[in-house]
Amino acid sequence: MSHNTFGHLFRVTTWGESHGPALGCVVDGAPPLLPINAADIQHWLDMRKPGQSRFTTQRREPDEVKILSGTFIDEASGLEVTTGTPISLMIENVDQRSKDYGDIKEKFRPGHADYTYLSKYGIRDYRGGGRSSARETAARVAAGAVARKVLSGVTIRGALVQMGPHKIDRANWNWDETGNNPFWCPDAKAAANWEDYLDGVRKAGSSCGAVIEVVVSGVPVGFGAPIYGKLDADLAAALMSINAVKGVEIGDGFAAAALSGEENADEMFSGNNGPTFSSNHAGGILGGISTGQDIVARFAVKPTSSILAPRHTVTKDGADAEIQTKGRHDPCVGIRAVPVGEAMVACVLADHLMRHRAQNG
Repeated sequence: MSHNTFGHLFRVTTWGESHGPALGCVVDGAPPLLPINAADIQHWLDMRKPGQSRFTTQRREPDEVKILSGTFIDEASGLEVTTGTPISLMIENVDQRSKDYGDIKEKFRPGHADYTYLSKYGIRDYRGGGRSSARETAARVAAGAVARKVLSGVTIRGALVQMGPHKIDRANWNWDETGNNPFWCPDAKAAANWEDYLDGVRKAGSSCGAVIEVVVSGVPVGFGAPIYGKLDADLAAALMSINAVKGVEIGDGFAAAALSGEENADEMFSGNNGPTFSSNHAGGILGGISTGQDIVARFAVKPTSSILAPRHTVTKDGADAEIQTKGRHDPCVGIRAVPVGEAMVACVLADHLMRHRAQNG
């Protein structure tokens, strides 16, 4: 299987399967002398790990990261720092239950990658989906922790803004609330309502989708390039690569199609430190290049494909069948996609920072 690497100067290769002994990543291109240790990475992994509430999979994985290469103790500072060589990170799997997937070994889960993987490669790991499992995203979060070290002065925050058909009230937006509920929701009232809604979904053996918004502050003007190096194009590709993501928009996104030219234009005015903008419909990116405003990206996550409710499918031999997916699954996989989205945005921005410096000094 090819295409396990993304990025140009800041490059990330992920490896491992959902039910293998371990998974991880190799980060290549991180500058030397960045202070980083396992605790720095663990902080972000703890935000994503499963089993933290009744609303996520009850698979119990500590997601404890080990740094295998690429760091050394700096004698001058006494800190563990990057050496500029590839950083290899490993996360062991400790709570696999492969027997839960025995019933679907010969069947394809509707909405899942089972059919396409087998058709393309002639083999598939039915135990949780192998590489197609959301378990792979733990490695991305680890890589994102390294990327954040590259992005000095940049703040990346994500929030769940819609669960199923239920949206937040943006008038209630409070970033501090994202740490006070199990949904990364910035609207306390919406989060309380979502508990009852998701309990009903979970008890029915079903699942629901979600929309996540990532906001980035502190990116200077100039990241990205016209035509084939657009910052928004790379962000969209990175977010679309996350398991179960089916749509990405930057700024107003699809809503911009309903605006007039006057409404959509972010008017510019002179300021003491360069131009200021009256609005941010563009989401902080114009012509593929950052404007210095907040970068705003949203992505839509489909309902989890592995559900208990029975559905019609076919077997590997082409026979009609019924399928129920037993085991431990997220009723809304979008919840744990919030830190994954932040990590992918961090990796793209770290790559673009290094590309900008390489060309512009």
